[in-house]
Amino acid sequence: MLTEDFDYDLPSELVASHPLAERSASRMMVVNRQEGTIEHCRFCDIRTFVQKNDLFVFNDTRVVPARFFSNDKRIELLRVDYADPLHWRCLVRPGKRMKVGRSLEVGSSLGTVTGIDELGYRLITWDQPVDENIHGELALPPYMERGEEPSDSERYQTVYAKQEGAVAAPTAGLHFTPDLVASLPHAFLTLHVGPGTFRPVQVDDPSKHRMHEEAFELGAASAEQINQAERVISVGTTVTRVLEHLGRNGPLLAGQGHTDIFIYPPYEFQIVDALLTNFHLPKSTLLMLVSAFANRALIMEAYEQAVRERYRFFSYGDCMLIL
Repeated sequence: MLTEDFDYDLPSELVASHPLAERSASRMMVVNRQEGTIEHCRFCDIRTFVQKNDLFVFNDTRVVPARFFSNDKRIELLRVDYADPLHWRCLVRPGKRMKVGRSLEVGSSLGTVTGIDELGYRLITWDQPVDENIHGELALPPYMERGEEPSDSERYQTVYAKQEGAVAAPTAGLHFTPDLVASLPHAFLTLHVGPGTFRPVQVDDPSKHRMHEEAFELGAASAEQINQAERVISVGTTVTRVLEHLGRNGPLLAGQGHTDIFIYPPYEFQIVDALLTNFHLPKSTLLMLVSAFANRALIMEAYEQAVRERYRFFSYGDCMLIL
């Protein structure tokens, strides 16, 4: 398959730049892989699709302020990760201005580029910690075409967000309310979503695309729940990647580390039986994962229907349940 096989036309007005007033008010497309059918439902009706011994698996990562600007506003930093408060790994724009040895100021902190890694990220050393509460912003996806607003501090987090470290939200979970989570059989894992989730595939052959590593953790109690479930419903592509990373060699075991697993057709899933996910960018690794989970032609037909039926797309948009 070629990257071009995962392209589709999306009118710009269907990109959801703001969330709905109520989390669970989203629409939900239901795709049945075995029957090849597509239904149009509401997310608030998701309980009608739950069977005995199902288990929903959620990603409890919490988004942290990861976007910073230099005092002169000429340099934008997206902090990918950091070893400690004085040593950051960042995506920098414009990168050509920030060569090794160049410095910038954020508030009263002076940062210097001490290296550039193989992916082009800048390694920055600060003379004192940057005050994140004053200078940090949520790194909203570029397609929203806006800056952070006060409501995003709540709405760009899942209601069960706990473990700090994500650059982006695990958006399939944004539809859930506390009551709904409590009413469903569930387990948690953590994957700190990085900027690679928005990174386009820039090669014609998807197999030559390189994924960025992301940190994850799965506890023993959750691993046991997942192994005992008859049907594992993954809430989002981030959960799917962790489960399939850990389940490649037999029964699921607890663990932590980093994964750069890239799932694209053809792929035989080992753990995940059903998937709840939002609608993804054209030619993206996330659309490729969804196409691997279902039939690519069925998924592309589902996306055509979503456009025709005026679904809302991407992070604050509607969702798809694939059974």
